[in-house]
Amino acid sequence: MEYGLYDIVIMKKNHPCGDNKFEIIRLGADVKIKCVNCGHVIMISRVDFNKRIKKVIKNEKKEEI
Repeated sequence: MEYGLYDIVIMKKNHPCGDNKFEIIRLGADVKIKCVNCGHVIMISRVDFNKRIKKVIKNEKKEEI
C-alpha cells in the first residue's frame, strides 16, 4: 500500500475516542500518526503500521519547506 506524509489513513481498529482516521505526520523506521478527531499522537513501528492499516485517503496538504 502506498502512503505519504500528511495522508489520511483508516486503521483496522478505532482509537478510544471513537474515530479510526489518522494523519501521517512522520515517516521513517517508525511512523507517527495523529488522530483526526482528538489530536492524540501515536508512534508505532512501520511493520506494525503496515499490518494495522486498512485504507489510504490521499490528502492535498503538501510538505512545507
